[in-house]
Amino acid sequence: MNYLRGYPPELLAQVSQLLAEGRLGETLRRRYPEAHDVRTDQALYDYVAVLKNRFMRNAQAIAKVAYDNKLHVIQNALGTHTSVSRVQGNKLKAKREIRVASLFKEAPAPFLRMIVVHELAHLKERTHDKAFYALCMHMEPAYTQLEFDTRLWLTARELETPGAC
Repeated sequence: MNYLRGYPPELLAQVSQLLAEGRLGETLRRRYPEAHDVRTDQALYDYVAVLKNRFMRNAQAIAKVAYDNKLHVIQNALGTHTSVSRVQGNKLKAKREIRVASLFKEAPAPFLRMIVVHELAHLKERTHDKAFYALCMHMEPAYTQLEFDTRLWLTARELETPGAC
């Protein structure tokens, strides 16, 4: 259970029980039945722009948002935010980019929102500190629960039978 390191043993025992019974994926599907229709890079860009404009109007503009099938969950990258620097004349211009792992095309809608909120928070807070998580919670009050449930969903995808989630 790579995605659940650091959680209390009691919680991990409950997850192990659900996995042993083959019910983790089904439990998550019942809890999060709603899919999303954000399937293309343009739709993802529009989705991110709405959230950014609602919560972070003063943050630097985002030049590109895309699904990336090269992001590997095993390498702890569900999404990335980068600044791409370009020289224009005698000035250095930085453009922000957000990439989301392609597997989130199939994820429940709240999980996609959690990943987008996480990456947007990095526009203001670089490190995963108290201020970062406070900003995430401001944009998505259920952020911590969604982060945990996303980890459960990833665990179920990896360990349960194909098609479980």
